[in-house]
Amino acid sequence: MTTPPLGDGRLVLEPLSVDHAGGLVDALADPGLYAFTGGSPPSLEDLERRHARQAAGSGRPDEVWHNWVVRLGAGGPAVGYVQATVGPQPRVAELAWVVGTDWQGRGIARGAARLVLGHLLAQGVRHVMAHVHPDNVASQRVAAALGLRPTPVLVEGEVEWVRDVTRPRP
Repeated sequence: MTTPPLGDGRLVLEPLSVDHAGGLVDALADPGLYAFTGGSPPSLEDLERRHARQAAGSGRPDEVWHNWVVRLGAGGPAVGYVQATVGPQPRVAELAWVVGTDWQGRGIARGAARLVLGHLLAQGVRHVMAHVHPDNVASQRVAAALGLRPTPVLVEGEVEWVRDVTRPRP
């Protein structure tokens, strides 16, 4: 499963490359963005190293990493990123999304995650999960908009949200 570009006119998701680091460093610069995930704003060099690792893939034949930069329209500013890890069971994927503080509250994370979800479902993924900090209401809303539901499972302090598309939605 390759990582194609995705888009809906408003948002364009480009497969991540090292070249995206310069455009993302400003979008990810607010220390408040890391309140729920920990860490701090990355430097340009940090992002270049991270993007090189992510673009190289997991190195495991049973696990595929998909990473997209989220832009507002074609050629627009980079405002965040969306990730999906598929495998080792090919019908299972984990989603994650980050949108810069200046761009939050505009439906960007929800729209970008929906584009990725649609791509994954078209590729045969049937079980989707995300891990969301229990106090991160905005990400909880994104997960709910994708049809994910919270479970009692905690992974490193985050609630596991799931959607199994083999079962009808409630």
